[in-house]
Amino acid sequence: MANADSTTTTNTENLVFQPVTESTIAKLLKIPLGASHDLFQVLDACEAYVDELIENEDITERMALCGRLLAGLEVLRTVLKEPLPEHLIQQLTVEDDNFNDNSHALCSDSETIREYCQGMTIILLNQQNTAESQQQITGLLFELVHLLADDLKTPRFVRTADGLAMINREARSGIH
Repeated sequence: MANADSTTTTNTENLVFQPVTESTIAKLLKIPLGASHDLFQVLDACEAYVDELIENEDITERMALCGRLLAGLEVLRTVLKEPLPEHLIQQLTVEDDNFNDNSHALCSDSETIREYCQGMTIILLNQQNTAESQQQITGLLFELVHLLADDLKTPRFVRTADGLAMINREARSGIH
């Protein structure tokens, strides 16, 4: 240790502090999420929350992620009731009617799957299950959130000579 009258010089390069990097979870918890976001933005946020949740063992962080996921699922409820904006219709439209439809029978009702995800998130928040059950519920929640997101992001429309039509359904006039 140098005394005040020491001839040792201070190396200013060593005085520069390295910035503290924010954790992934802290960044996720700061993401604003509301009804002004579109369907894909809300789905992406929900997937990000559940992706971190399945990898996390810290109880405080898990509770925070579950809270944000629950809020995201509530926003999803609102967004699912709204008409699709034009930019999402374009993303969900294919030009070729020979599109391979990968929809799952389980995902016939997006609102029901959303409710299942919400129910499992509430169970996780209650912390009443064993660690093994919590892990199984988290795994199932992870699968369902991703299944729901994949289904909702699967193309729904095809361009025809008569206009936009639902894939595997009759052509409709006036689709957004």
